[in-house]
Amino acid sequence: MVRLRDLSVSFSGGRKPVHAVSGVSLEVQRGEVVALIGESGSGKSVTLRTLLRLHPERRTRIGGQVQVAGRDVLAMPTRELDDFRGKVASMIFQEPLLALDPVYSVGAQIVESIRRHDRKATAAEAQQRALALFERVRIPSPERRLAAYPHEMSGGMRQRAMIALALACRPQLLLADEPTTALDATVQIQILLLLRELQRDLGLSVIFVTHDIGAAVEVADRIAVMYAGRIVEEGTARELIRSPRHPYTIALLKSRAHGALARGARLETIGGAPPDLSALPPGCAFAERCALATDACRAAQPPVVELAPNHRARCIHTDAAAAIAPTLVA
Repeated sequence: MVRLRDLSVSFSGGRKPVHAVSGVSLEVQRGEVVALIGESGSGKSVTLRTLLRLHPERRTRIGGQVQVAGRDVLAMPTRELDDFRGKVASMIFQEPLLALDPVYSVGAQIVESIRRHDRKATAAEAQQRALALFERVRIPSPERRLAAYPHEMSGGMRQRAMIALALACRPQLLLADEPTTALDATVQIQILLLLRELQRDLGLSVIFVTHDIGAAVEVADRIAVMYAGRIVEEGTARELIRSPRHPYTIALLKSRAHGALARGARLETIGGAPPDLSALPPGCAFAERCALATDACRAAQPPVVELAPNHRARCIHTDAAAAIAPTLVA
């Protein structure tokens, strides 16, 4: 469904270009859920938006290959791209209150999207499809809520409406950009379960962006860990959680406030800060925050090490990293 090859994305406008994504290669199979995790500024959302070419073209430079459902996204003309967005690939944005138009009812926005991509659908048919979508995402009193404006809904209900809008044109690929960030813990779980249920029922491919490794484990078949615009570790959710081999992945696991850490383990923080993306170091970008870093790490980009058929890490200290990995509850 998705094939990224050596993707790079940089933005101009300041004194130096900002290299938000550097050399990312990733594949997503049909019906698979892949999570991109990492701190803010690691390149997750930039990668996601590149799949729909949502960046301002005048100050964005994109290199590499981006294919979705066998189509070259970077080579698409505007008319084809307009049809591609929503019908082939669709996005759940991080903040629905900003993504939804405040001057139109939510139902009107879903109806407009349906009729934009299905010219044969009448207004009544589109209204019925919108109602069915609201029922599908379990919005209470769906007939009444279709007439509601975004500000009249709770955060959890707006997120469900955003999911309904993303599914309105029956896409093959769903891009979820931190869809639970602004929600309380109980609603977060409900949204994650809903997304997983919809993915299974509809056979969707999903790329799920989050900074919470616990949320990634709940929904993903495979996890890719990003840091400073690069994928530093990738593997199945089970393998990556039970046998992390990159120091950054391990640091993320140890900094979780709850979850799989064994009893008595001390909550840790990740010292320092991510590097300046306009002045990336020649070597490993995580070296200045890594307890295992050596001069070799700082001198050149580490190679990708194949650890298992579905597990790889960009690090020269994968064996040493295994020794400092947290002990997980069975």
